[in-house]
Amino acid sequence: MENRSLSVVAGLIALLAMPLAAFAADEGVSGYQQASWQSRLDKAAAMQAESEARQADADRLLKQKNEECATRFFINDCRNAAAREHLKTTREARQLENESKALERAVKKEQFVERERQRGEEAPRRAAELELRQAETVNAQQEAEARIAARQAEKAAQAAEGEKRHAADAERIRKKQAAHDARVAKKMQEAQERAAAKAAEKK
Repeated sequence: MENRSLSVVAGLIALLAMPLAAFAADEGVSGYQQASWQSRLDKAAAMQAESEARQADADRLLKQKNEECATRFFINDCRNAAAREHLKTTREARQLENESKALERAVKKEQFVERERQRGEEAPRRAAELELRQAETVNAQQEAEARIAARQAEKAAQAAEGEKRHAADAERIRKKQAAHDARVAKKMQEAQERAAAKAAEKK
């Protein structure tokens, strides 16, 4: 029975310690407060284990006494006395169980209140962090848009410069062609004039 009680205590302590271990990581909870919670949860687990052990002992004892009463002359009186003793122990065990649950609820309520308090204190910081992240996101978007606009403007300027060079090249070629055509036309005119002059001399 003692081994069973110890195993129950260990199991309950492990179960109760799990939420506490997660909560203990919070920066706002002092080491003293954490130790106090753990100590009270350990006590609640031990009380629960003791309650179960008492109830198990009472049930075993009732069965044993009922078997003994069957061999006695005043069997009903014997069994009634055993039942009264069993009822008394059962009530004590339930009282102990209720106290352990009340202690556990009190600790969990304190932990909940502490978490809510921390959330309330952290709300302005979280709001400021959110606002900062949003501002950083907006700035990053604006910078990205500015870079895109700058690249587009640069490409547009390069395209305009290319068109300007192309137009200048075309104008230079046109002028060069015009000058060439003018020289050819002038030479043809001069050749025609010489030919006309020679023809006039022969007459």
